Amino acid sequence: MKSLIRYLILLAAMPGLAHAALKVFACEPEWAALAKEIGGADVSVFAATTALQDPHRIEARPSLIAQMRRAGLVVCTGAELEIGWLPVLLREAGNADVQPGRPGYFEAARTVPLLDKPARLDRAEGDVHAQGNPHIHTDPRNILRVSEALAVRLAEVDPANAAAYRARAQAFAARWNAAMARWQTRAAPLRDMPVAVQHPSFRYLLNWLGMRTVATLEPKPGVEPSVGYLAQVAAQLQATPAKAVLRAAYQSPRPADWLARRAGIPALALPYTVGGSERASDLFGLFDDTLDQLLKAAP
Repeated sequence: MKSLIRYLILLAAMPGLAHAALKVFACEPEWAALAKEIGGADVSVFAATTALQDPHRIEARPSLIAQMRRAGLVVCTGAELEIGWLPVLLREAGNADVQPGRPGYFEAARTVPLLDKPARLDRAEGDVHAQGNPHIHTDPRNILRVSEALAVRLAEVDPANAAAYRARAQAFAARWNAAMARWQTRAAPLRDMPVAVQHPSFRYLLNWLGMRTVATLEPKPGVEPSVGYLAQVAAQLQATPAKAVLRAAYQSPRPADWLARRAGIPALALPYTVGGSERASDLFGLFDDTLDQLLKAAP
């Protein structure tokens, strides 16, 4: 018995074993990456989706419910991006600690100003989000805002490691601010560059860079364009030319490729989120690769 007690005391004193890692359920890859940046070894992060999945349309699988049931913190975009599947996971998991309104539930969209809030809500207009465009992570300034709020929430949920979360958040902010300054300098040729987009996935990115959207391939958000509609967009580009057609890595290449061939401009598959390309293996690589792709089409 004495040997067992000594063993348990020794086990509790060993670094990394005295405090179990906080389980974080991240709805999207960008928030999984950010949670790892701030959480370090003090968190265990599960990403519910990949860069090759449309975050609007995810199946609430039993495996996701199981992960939600074990989570101590849920980190999602919010602004109705996950409206079709996240409520099901929260309900079926029965985890009281991560329900909306509890400290264990964190929505990134609540920490930043949202663009494109509709004047009126009409679902007949397609995949319209009442709170505004939810694709906030494509602006690196929003990543910084979310990181600050997420560090505070991690410290609240896991006070034993609060100092470590604050320190990592400060270190991340320093690296991120330096990277943003570099990206702004590199992106100078992109200012005022006109582009066509397949979906408003890059609204915040284009706003940050000062680029212009002159055409959208979807007739309504989330609605696949017909060939007839794409022909109308191609005619529109005759009068208002674009330098490129942009789509996210998870979106079908067919509409963008068709229009690009017709208009004689490149179709760019931007990574959109972490994991969307080989280079976009983390948040820094995401923006490095995104700018490299856009600069190929710059005048």
